[in-house]
Amino acid sequence: MSATAASPPTGPVHWSNWAGNQQATVRQVLRPATVDELSAQLRAAADAGGRVKPVGSGHSFTDIATAPDRQLDLSALATPVTVNTGARLVTVPAGMTLRRLNALLASHRLALPNLGDIDAQTIAGAISTGTHGTGAGLPGLAGFVDSLTMVTAAGEVLHCSERQHPDVFAAARVGLGALGVLVEVTLRCVDAFVLRAAERPGTLADVRATLPELADGNDHAEFFWFPYTDRVQLRVNNRTPVDDQPLPSWRGWFDDEFMANTVLDGVCRLGRAIPGVVPTLNTLTARAAATRTYTGRSDRVFCSPRRVRFAEMEYALPRSALDPVLTALADIVDRLPHRVMLPVEVRFGAGDDSWLSPGHRQDCGYVAVHQYTGMPYEEYFQAFERVATDLGGRPHWGKLHWRTAETLAPAYPRFADFLAVRDRLDPGRVFANDYTERVLGG
Repeated sequence: MSATAASPPTGPVHWSNWAGNQQATVRQVLRPATVDELSAQLRAAADAGGRVKPVGSGHSFTDIATAPDRQLDLSALATPVTVNTGARLVTVPAGMTLRRLNALLASHRLALPNLGDIDAQTIAGAISTGTHGTGAGLPGLAGFVDSLTMVTAAGEVLHCSERQHPDVFAAARVGLGALGVLVEVTLRCVDAFVLRAAERPGTLADVRATLPELADGNDHAEFFWFPYTDRVQLRVNNRTPVDDQPLPSWRGWFDDEFMANTVLDGVCRLGRAIPGVVPTLNTLTARAAATRTYTGRSDRVFCSPRRVRFAEMEYALPRSALDPVLTALADIVDRLPHRVMLPVEVRFGAGDDSWLSPGHRQDCGYVAVHQYTGMPYEEYFQAFERVATDLGGRPHWGKLHWRTAETLAPAYPRFADFLAVRDRLDPGRVFANDYTERVLGG
């Protein structure tokens, strides 16, 4: 690829993440159009002793993407798209959003095996933070990466896979943006498939009594527990050969747009203004949860609109720890001096071999706690974190936590190996920020 003149950076600008809890005044925003231009920008930053942080769609709750110096926006960097339908492999720009990726795959009758519940993230951001969906037999999105291309702080372009630079590949799939800039990703896909979704209310006691059956008896399963109640909302998705029960468009709008966004936001605003009514509101919300069964294209079933803003923490735990965690959470919620407005989400996932994946070599139960924007969450989240840490939990890198390198190193068998790769690829810490210094050390 021939060298190109670097496009002039923009700045300073104010940046905020989706949740609004992370903000920064960025001195410069870099928007390379080619890999050569990116390499030149990284070399210039390294020579000047500067720092560069890639930023995706801003859907991390942590300060992982905050960049007080140079922020890197990859939305204009268009690497070639290659689709190999026979091998079920797709190579795409790392800055592509999951929404665009899903549309691309569908046009070739392909799909990702699993997804989370939103599709606004960039591919690089999703895999770098350990983003996942639910499915006891399926890893997070990083587990679907066949190979990747990254640019180091020295401007070197590395093509990494299990065959090329395997140590970098093992580290960079969940790399926290600390090793280099992902510019291209090749993903292993599957043939397009249809899901039959079944959603219904239930009780926490019944779910806890049947956790193994719920996780292992469905392709994808999750539930939401509403604090101050014994009520849950169950969601299970299973593959089906035909799309024979599509959701009417009016029902999709009513449930997913009106009730789950407009009405829920109004309920949360009321709970924030009058905290004493939160238990009653949670009871009413739980009882109003939809009961429905429908079929649809996999990504359209997995992903739904999310406009209610909140703060979130999530921990990956050994599946055996789910029951004690749920007991502890009920006690924590009851003892808090403030109210909890949003439900606790429980999902399942298979282990993988990415060195800093929360699911590294461990089948997981994922437990996420939420709080509506503008309501206190620190005491709640920190109490949950203490319990999760004691039970062997690992935090989602893109969701709030207070762990440090000292407490994280024992939780990850290959933590020291990751740091060694980081020392080799970024000795000058071009890709460091407050977050990486906290979780990885200086």
